[in-house]
Amino acid sequence: MVCLTIAATAAAPAEIERKIDALLARMTLEEKLGQMSQAGFGRLTDQRRAEIRKGRWGSLYGGGTPAEKAEAQQIALKESRLGIPLIYGQDVIHGLQTTFPIPLGQAASWDPELVRQSARIAAREASAAGIHWTFSPMVDIARDPRWGRVAEGYGEDPYVAAAMAAAMVRGYQGETLDAADSIAACAKHYVGYGAAEGGRDYNTTWIPENLLREVYLKPFRAAKDAGIATYMSAFNNINGVPASGNEFTLRQVLRDEWKFDGFVVSDYTAVHELIAHGYAADAKDAAFKAIRAGVNMEMVSTDYWDNGKALVDAKQLDVKTIDEAVREILRIKFRLGLFDGRTQPVPSGAQAPSAEALAAANKLAAESLVLLKNDGALPMAKSVGKVAIVGFLADSPRDQSGTWANGSAGTVTPLAAFRQALGESRVLYARGLRNGSDTSRDGFAAAVEAARAADVVLLFLGEEASLSGEASSRAFLNLPGLQEDLAAEVAKAGKPCVAVILAGRPTTFHDVADKMKAVLYAWHPGAMGGPAIASAILGDAVPSGKLTITFPRTVGQVPIYYNHLNTGRPPAAQEKFTSKYLDVSFTPEYPFGYGLSYSKFEYSATKASAPQVKVGGKLTFSADVANVGAVEADEVVQFYTRQLAGSVARPVRELKGFQRLHLKPGEKRAVTFTLSTDDLASYNPQMKLATDPGAFEAWIAPDSASGEKIEFAVVR
Repeated sequence: MVCLTIAATAAAPAEIERKIDALLARMTLEEKLGQMSQAGFGRLTDQRRAEIRKGRWGSLYGGGTPAEKAEAQQIALKESRLGIPLIYGQDVIHGLQTTFPIPLGQAASWDPELVRQSARIAAREASAAGIHWTFSPMVDIARDPRWGRVAEGYGEDPYVAAAMAAAMVRGYQGETLDAADSIAACAKHYVGYGAAEGGRDYNTTWIPENLLREVYLKPFRAAKDAGIATYMSAFNNINGVPASGNEFTLRQVLRDEWKFDGFVVSDYTAVHELIAHGYAADAKDAAFKAIRAGVNMEMVSTDYWDNGKALVDAKQLDVKTIDEAVREILRIKFRLGLFDGRTQPVPSGAQAPSAEALAAANKLAAESLVLLKNDGALPMAKSVGKVAIVGFLADSPRDQSGTWANGSAGTVTPLAAFRQALGESRVLYARGLRNGSDTSRDGFAAAVEAARAADVVLLFLGEEASLSGEASSRAFLNLPGLQEDLAAEVAKAGKPCVAVILAGRPTTFHDVADKMKAVLYAWHPGAMGGPAIASAILGDAVPSGKLTITFPRTVGQVPIYYNHLNTGRPPAAQEKFTSKYLDVSFTPEYPFGYGLSYSKFEYSATKASAPQVKVGGKLTFSADVANVGAVEADEVVQFYTRQLAGSVARPVRELKGFQRLHLKPGEKRAVTFTLSTDDLASYNPQMKLATDPGAFEAWIAPDSASGEKIEFAVVR
């Protein structure tokens, strides 16, 4: 790798501010508006070179070869009037050269340290390719799996999402932001985007302030506390005011309350979309309202550049507001070392994942697998005769990679992994369907023939990568196309069938599961999904993943999530006039936190250290967790609480902690959770954060729907 050196080490904070002051004093209004503008890189044309010399752009994203990035940076540093560097962004969502599981799958590992490691690897690969900034992590809370972007986030729970957000920030940004292998993280989409009405992407959101603060803002705050460099303002309208023009969220919360001093970039054309929202009259008004609200940099649309000078000249916008926006952009450029010595690498050839990166991808994929059903079919004996692998998703590298993947080169599919593990002659393969939209039954006969000739059938079902992610909302959650029909036909062969489901969201597959001996949910598991799945099915690894999003029985139950309020008439199976359905159970198919193992775990001796605690104090909760099964395995122990009465009604359960244990057969370990009364605080009707005295319950449990109740009280 050849590197072009820019200069020394990043300056100390006070020195950075002095340098920013000096730059702002010399900058023209046009140069300031240029810093507030971001465009797609595309290719480095003569026109783009001229624009960079004039300070037209503060940032470029995507596109551009590493050599073009290096050249463009040299133009910015050496040929522009003030030598202000560009910041290069890219969507590095779950890996660059190395594709890790989609974020929703990563969350199912309940392993923040491993998630941090994946982000660290992504940062090394990205920085080596000349990228300074990733538009990740996405920390939107999502309670509606119809929304395609559930794949990019960490599920429905703010505690889990906060833990994963902090882990990703630490991984991307490393020990210091100006290190050669660190990149700036960007928490998105700020805020409330995951609450889109109807699960329809870009749609309106209505979120009461206490819910906004207690659920949707929490992972964003965790990202800030972890030192995140940037935020991205969202597409959606929040309670009538679009997120990219929302002074409450961008100024009051982010700046005044949280004291964030990095910068905010809009999502793709979100500033100009203030017009379509009915919030801005025209492009000039959109620029004014977005800048006033606190969006520092405009992505793609050019309302700032086109209208900023006119707004200042007309005294609608104070130049001090422009200076404030530019200051925050320059501050991150200094912190990244872009002024002071960060190299702009030029890779000498095609980059490939390292052995270390692939090992981490394999481990994370393995830990993300969630065993939903097992009637003794798994683990499958390696001495089994022939194995029929049915389904196009068993051998589709692109679909295995999932949404926002930067490529699928080097991906090992399940089919390839099983052929390697068992030998070509013992693996029979039939696609069954050409793809998820195939409505032809032409491939059914070959699939049934393979099943009849085999001793065990592994049926790969689910969603193609294109069915999840941005602009990929679905009105129904069933397995697409004729996959359910294929499963029914294959099951008629009478052989033990195991379903492996690859998908970017929860899906509904009750009838299919009834026909299967086991169901393994694999998400879109990334480059090493094949070996991870094969290892789990053959017993070389034990599934330990647990759901971070509730699986509904049917789409009609949506939105469905574990931390709901109780209502005045809680659902009861034997009583009609309660909160439930006439035609389907009110319970989920699989609850939040659920996941089986090849071993069995027993919880006992659950207790609190005292029956009550004073406001401002702490309690310790403990339980013994024993592996009473035959194999060593991991268990994710979860800690929940409930407030029975207070100034506002509280959810039936709220996650307050989790621990991942590795236990050998017969091993028992004490697990403890320390709870401060501050952890029980909620926003009262006056929007004050406080802990109400009163009765509480707690559970140390394997999921959100089980566990022995512990009672305690908070007193003054």
